[in-house]
Order: sequence, then C-alpha cells, then structure tokens
Amino acid sequence: MKVARQIAAPQRWMPVLLGLVLSICTFLVQARPATEAQTSSTMSVTDLPREGQETYQLIRKGGPFPHEKDGTVFGNRERILPREVRGFYREYTVRTPGVKHRGARRIVCGGQVPRNPQTCYYTQDHYASFRVIVDKP
Repeated sequence: MKVARQIAAPQRWMPVLLGLVLSICTFLVQARPATEAQTSSTMSVTDLPREGQETYQLIRKGGPFPHEKDGTVFGNRERILPREVRGFYREYTVRTPGVKHRGARRIVCGGQVPRNPQTCYYTQDHYASFRVIVDKP
C-alpha cells in the first residue's frame, strides 16, 4: 500500500509543475520589449516596389482591396512595431509577382482613420522586419 502512495504522489505534482513551467515560458516570450531597431529605418513611398506604391494608394483611397484580409486588424504579436491598443494597426497585402498566394509583403498602417493613417510600415519578410514609410521626402 505504501508503494502505491509513493508512486501516486509525483503523478499529482506533474500537472502543477508542467503548468508552472509553461507559465514561465509564456511570460518570458511575452515580456520581451519591442525591438525599435527593426523599425528605425525609413523609406519613401517612391522607394516601395511598384506593387507597394499601388497598395499604398489604395489605402489612401479607402479601397477597394483585392484580398479579403486587406484592412483587417494586425495584432502586432511579433511586438516589433510600437505598442498600441488592439485595432490600431491594419494590414494590407502587397502583391508579389509570380506568386499565386498573398506572399510575404505587407503594408501595416496605424491610426484611427484607415484612409488617413498616422504611420505606415512596409515588410517584405512577413513581419520579421519593418521600415517606416515616409510620405513626404
């Protein structure tokens, strides 16, 4: 009977221990600060690829957008962009020639009025890095 109790005791603590380890891992991942260095470089609208310039003009016009996901909320889960309230950022697809899916290029804009964003960012590597789009030289 004592043998059964000795085996059962560690089994009761395993879920608790596993939960604690997962909680610590989640905290460490979410607690990392935004990496401003990855958004510090800028580019003018004219430096965007032609497809990016077209997407940027559609954003300023308010659409219509070719992809269903265009204009949807961008969650900033990578935490590369400055922190803002949920719903501040919206993402738009920049067409990639020769690719049948959405590709990796996006423009992410933030602000209260989607047609007149406060700031826009370009990524060519699916949110791994961003460059600030400067509308005027």
